[in-house]
Amino acid sequence: MRNKELFQGVIASFFASSSAMIFILLYLSEGPIEDAIVSLFQQKKLGGLISIGALINLPLFFLGMHKRKTNFAKGVMITSIIIVMMVAILKII
Repeated sequence: MRNKELFQGVIASFFASSSAMIFILLYLSEGPIEDAIVSLFQQKKLGGLISIGALINLPLFFLGMHKRKTNFAKGVMITSIIIVMMVAILKII
C-alpha cells in the first residue's frame, strides 16, 4: 500500500508538471510546441520553463500532507528533486 501511494505521487506530480509546461507553451508561443522547446533550449531558458511548470507540485504536496497521505507527498517530493536536478543539468550545459 505504501509503494502504491508513493508511485501515485510520482505519477501525479510528473503529469501535473508536464501539463503545466505544455499549457504555458501553448498559451505563450505562436508556433508548434517543438519549435518553442528548441528555441528555449537555444536561449538557455528551458530550465526556467521547467521550474515554472513544477510550481504546481507545491499544492499537490500540501494536499497530500493535509490528507495525511505522507507517502503520496513523498512521491511528489521525489519528482520535485528530480526536476531540480534536471534544471541544474540544463544550467550547466
